[in-house]
Amino acid sequence: MRVHKLTFAALAVAAGLSLTACQNDHAGTGQSDPSSPSTVSSSGGGSDSGSSDQGGAKNSAGTSFATNSGTTSSGGTGTAAGTGSNANAKVGKCRTDELEITAKDNTIDGDPDGTVVVTLTNHSGRDCTISGYAGVDLKTNAGSLSAKRTGQQAGSAILKNGKSTYFPVNYPFNKSGGSGVRITGLVVTPPDETKSVTLNWPGAATLPVTDGSGSPVKVGPVGSAGQGG
Repeated sequence: MRVHKLTFAALAVAAGLSLTACQNDHAGTGQSDPSSPSTVSSSGGGSDSGSSDQGGAKNSAGTSFATNSGTTSSGGTGTAAGTGSNANAKVGKCRTDELEITAKDNTIDGDPDGTVVVTLTNHSGRDCTISGYAGVDLKTNAGSLSAKRTGQQAGSAILKNGKSTYFPVNYPFNKSGGSGVRITGLVVTPPDETKSVTLNWPGAATLPVTDGSGSPVKVGPVGSAGQGG
Protein backbone atom coordinates (compact mmCIF):
# COMPACT_ATOMS: atom_id res chain seq x y z
CA MET A 1 0.00 0.00 0.00
CA ARG A 2 2.85 2.36 0.74
CA VAL A 3 4.30 1.72 -2.69
CA HIS A 4 0.97 2.49 -4.32
CA LYS A 5 0.62 5.68 -2.26
CA LEU A 6 4.07 6.83 -3.32
CA THR A 7 3.29 6.04 -6.95
CA PHE A 8 0.04 7.97 -6.74
CA ALA A 9 1.83 10.84 -5.07
CA ALA A 10 4.47 10.87 -7.81
CA LEU A 11 1.80 10.79 -10.44
CA ALA A 12 -0.03 13.63 -8.71
CA VAL A 13 3.17 15.71 -8.62
CA ALA A 14 3.88 14.97 -12.30
CA ALA A 15 0.32 15.85 -13.24
CA GLY A 16 0.60 19.08 -11.22
CA LEU A 17 3.83 20.01 -12.97
CA SER A 18 2.35 19.19 -16.35
CA LEU A 19 -0.70 21.35 -15.64
CA THR A 20 1.50 24.22 -14.49
CA ALA A 21 3.56 23.94 -17.65
CA CYS A 22 0.42 24.05 -19.78
CA GLN A 23 -0.85 27.06 -17.89
CA ASN A 24 2.50 28.81 -18.31
CA ASP A 25 2.49 28.06 -22.03
CA HIS A 26 -1.01 29.42 -22.34
CA ALA A 27 -0.08 32.48 -20.30
CA GLY A 28 2.96 33.04 -22.59
CA THR A 29 0.74 32.81 -25.63
CA GLY A 30 -1.61 35.28 -24.03
CA GLN A 31 1.26 37.69 -23.58
CA SER A 32 2.62 37.14 -27.01
CA ASP A 33 -0.77 37.73 -28.70
CA PRO A 34 -1.10 41.31 -27.48
CA SER A 35 2.58 41.77 -28.03
CA SER A 36 2.14 40.95 -31.70
CA PRO A 37 -0.49 43.64 -32.37
CA SER A 38 1.57 45.91 -30.16
CA THR A 39 4.54 45.38 -32.43
CA VAL A 40 2.39 45.96 -35.50
CA SER A 41 0.87 48.90 -33.81
CA SER A 42 4.28 50.13 -32.92
CA SER A 43 5.59 49.46 -36.42
CA GLY A 44 2.33 50.72 -37.83
CA GLY A 45 2.51 53.52 -35.34
CA GLY A 46 5.99 54.34 -36.53
CA SER A 47 4.77 54.15 -40.09
CA ASP A 48 1.61 56.01 -39.20
CA SER A 49 3.68 58.41 -37.30
CA GLY A 50 5.91 58.80 -40.34
CA SER A 51 2.79 58.84 -42.47
CA SER A 52 1.32 61.26 -40.11
CA ASP A 53 4.47 63.36 -40.31
CA GLN A 54 4.55 63.06 -44.05
CA GLY A 55 0.91 62.47 -44.63
CA GLY A 56 -0.30 64.49 -41.65
CA ALA A 57 2.05 67.40 -41.23
CA LYS A 58 3.14 67.17 -44.82
CA ASN A 59 -0.27 66.02 -45.85
CA SER A 60 -1.77 69.06 -44.25
CA ALA A 61 0.18 70.58 -47.07
CA GLY A 62 -1.32 67.29 -47.92
CA THR A 63 -1.45 64.55 -50.34
CA SER A 64 -0.66 67.33 -52.74
CA PHE A 65 2.83 67.50 -51.25
CA ALA A 66 3.18 63.76 -51.75
CA THR A 67 1.96 64.21 -55.30
CA ASN A 68 4.43 66.99 -55.91
CA SER A 69 7.08 64.84 -54.41
CA GLY A 70 6.07 62.06 -56.77
CA THR A 71 6.05 64.49 -59.64
CA THR A 72 9.49 65.65 -58.67
CA SER A 73 10.84 62.12 -58.73
CA SER A 74 9.17 61.53 -62.07
CA GLY A 75 10.87 64.66 -63.37
CA GLY A 76 8.05 67.19 -62.98
CA THR A 77 10.14 69.72 -61.18
CA GLY A 78 13.06 68.74 -63.34
CA THR A 79 10.96 69.45 -66.37
CA ALA A 80 9.95 72.79 -64.92
CA ALA A 81 13.59 73.57 -64.26
CA GLY A 82 14.37 72.40 -67.75
CA THR A 83 11.65 74.61 -69.12
CA GLY A 84 12.98 77.53 -67.12
CA SER A 85 16.44 76.73 -68.37
CA ASN A 86 15.17 76.51 -71.96
CA ALA A 87 13.28 79.75 -71.45
CA ASN A 88 16.53 81.37 -70.28
CA ALA A 89 18.40 79.80 -73.21
CA LYS A 90 15.80 81.03 -75.68
CA VAL A 91 16.67 84.52 -76.89
CA GLY A 92 13.74 86.93 -77.10
CA LYS A 93 13.16 89.64 -79.66
CA CYS A 94 14.72 93.08 -79.29
CA ARG A 95 12.15 95.58 -78.05
CA THR A 96 12.05 99.29 -78.79
CA ASP A 97 12.56 100.23 -75.13
CA GLU A 98 15.66 98.00 -74.98
CA LEU A 99 17.34 99.69 -77.94
CA GLU A 100 19.22 102.96 -78.15
CA ILE A 101 18.43 104.27 -81.63
CA THR A 102 20.51 106.96 -83.28
CA ALA A 103 21.01 108.24 -86.84
CA LYS A 104 23.88 109.95 -88.63
CA ASP A 105 24.67 111.15 -92.13
CA ASN A 106 26.91 108.69 -93.92
CA THR A 107 26.86 110.08 -97.43
CA ILE A 108 30.08 109.54 -99.36
CA ASP A 109 31.19 112.16 -101.90
CA GLY A 110 30.31 111.07 -105.39
CA ASP A 111 27.35 108.87 -104.37
CA PRO A 112 24.25 109.47 -106.52
CA ASP A 113 22.03 109.39 -103.43
CA GLY A 114 22.33 110.52 -99.84
CA THR A 115 22.67 107.92 -97.05
CA VAL A 116 21.66 108.09 -93.41
CA VAL A 117 22.71 105.16 -91.24
CA VAL A 118 20.49 104.21 -88.30
CA THR A 119 22.23 102.49 -85.38
CA LEU A 120 20.39 100.14 -83.00
CA THR A 121 22.32 99.43 -79.79
CA ASN A 122 21.16 96.78 -77.36
CA HIS A 123 21.20 98.09 -73.77
CA SER A 124 18.66 95.61 -72.36
CA GLY A 125 21.11 93.67 -70.22
CA ARG A 126 20.38 90.53 -72.27
CA ASP A 127 20.98 89.25 -75.79
CA CYS A 128 18.06 89.62 -78.20
CA THR A 129 17.17 88.69 -81.77
CA ILE A 130 16.53 91.21 -84.49
CA SER A 131 15.76 90.64 -88.16
CA GLY A 132 13.93 92.12 -91.11
CA TYR A 133 13.14 95.68 -91.95
CA ALA A 134 12.52 98.54 -89.57
CA GLY A 135 9.68 100.89 -90.32
CA VAL A 136 11.02 104.26 -91.49
CA ASP A 137 8.99 107.42 -92.05
CA LEU A 138 10.24 110.89 -92.81
CA LYS A 139 8.31 113.75 -91.30
CA THR A 140 8.12 116.59 -93.81
CA ASN A 141 6.38 119.89 -94.22
CA ALA A 142 4.10 118.11 -96.70
CA GLY A 143 3.19 115.26 -94.37
CA SER A 144 4.65 111.86 -93.54
CA LEU A 145 6.60 109.91 -96.15
CA SER A 146 7.17 106.15 -95.73
CA ALA A 147 10.42 104.65 -96.96
CA LYS A 148 10.20 101.77 -99.42
CA ARG A 149 12.07 98.51 -98.73
CA THR A 150 14.99 97.74 -101.03
CA GLY A 151 13.97 94.09 -101.30
CA GLN A 152 17.29 92.72 -100.03
CA GLN A 153 17.16 89.41 -98.17
CA ALA A 154 16.79 90.04 -94.45
CA GLY A 155 18.76 87.66 -92.22
CA SER A 156 18.16 86.93 -88.53
CA ALA A 157 20.83 87.77 -85.97
CA ILE A 158 21.38 87.76 -82.23
CA LEU A 159 22.27 91.22 -81.01
CA LYS A 160 24.53 90.79 -78.00
CA ASN A 161 24.02 93.03 -75.01
CA GLY A 162 25.97 96.26 -75.53
CA LYS A 163 26.48 95.63 -79.26
CA SER A 164 25.01 97.47 -82.25
CA THR A 165 23.56 96.74 -85.66
CA TYR A 166 22.87 99.14 -88.52
CA PHE A 167 20.66 99.76 -91.52
CA PRO A 168 20.74 102.43 -94.25
CA VAL A 169 18.16 104.95 -95.38
CA ASN A 170 18.83 106.17 -98.93
CA TYR A 171 17.25 109.29 -100.37
CA PRO A 172 17.67 111.41 -103.53
CA PHE A 173 19.38 114.78 -103.45
CA ASN A 174 17.27 117.77 -104.28
CA LYS A 175 18.95 119.00 -107.46
CA SER A 176 15.85 120.69 -108.82
CA GLY A 177 16.92 124.14 -107.76
CA GLY A 178 13.59 124.56 -106.00
CA SER A 179 12.84 124.53 -102.31
CA GLY A 180 11.69 120.91 -102.49
CA VAL A 181 10.16 119.07 -99.53
CA ARG A 182 11.64 120.00 -96.19
CA ILE A 183 12.43 117.08 -93.83
CA THR A 184 11.64 117.75 -90.19
CA GLY A 185 12.23 114.38 -88.52
CA LEU A 186 12.93 110.65 -88.82
CA VAL A 187 10.56 108.09 -87.28
CA VAL A 188 11.98 104.57 -86.71
CA THR A 189 10.04 101.49 -85.66
CA PRO A 190 12.27 98.44 -84.97
CA PRO A 191 11.35 95.16 -86.73
CA ASP A 192 8.31 93.34 -85.24
CA GLU A 193 7.58 96.30 -82.98
CA THR A 194 4.80 98.87 -82.88
CA LYS A 195 6.50 101.47 -80.68
CA SER A 196 8.45 104.12 -82.58
CA VAL A 197 11.10 106.69 -81.77
CA THR A 198 11.43 110.08 -83.46
CA LEU A 199 14.93 111.34 -84.25
CA ASN A 200 16.40 114.48 -85.73
CA TRP A 201 17.07 114.05 -89.45
CA PRO A 202 20.84 114.26 -89.99
CA GLY A 203 20.83 114.22 -93.82
CA ALA A 204 20.20 116.86 -96.44
CA ALA A 205 17.49 119.32 -95.49
CA THR A 206 15.17 118.72 -98.44
CA LEU A 207 13.93 116.12 -100.92
CA PRO A 208 13.03 116.83 -104.52
CA VAL A 209 9.34 117.13 -105.27
CA THR A 210 8.14 113.98 -107.08
CA ASP A 211 5.11 113.13 -109.17
CA GLY A 212 3.88 110.80 -106.43
CA SER A 213 4.50 107.57 -108.40
CA GLY A 214 6.56 106.08 -105.55
CA SER A 215 8.62 106.84 -102.50
CA PRO A 216 11.96 108.41 -103.32
CA VAL A 217 13.29 107.11 -99.99
CA LYS A 218 14.48 103.51 -99.52
CA VAL A 219 15.41 101.49 -96.44
CA GLY A 220 17.63 98.41 -96.27
CA PRO A 221 17.20 95.48 -93.85
CA VAL A 222 18.76 95.49 -90.41
CA GLY A 223 22.40 94.43 -90.69
CA SER A 224 22.82 95.57 -94.29
CA ALA A 225 24.99 98.58 -93.39
CA GLY A 226 28.47 98.26 -91.96
CA GLN A 227 29.63 99.82 -88.72
CA GLY A 228 29.20 103.54 -89.08
CA GLY A 229 27.82 103.08 -92.57
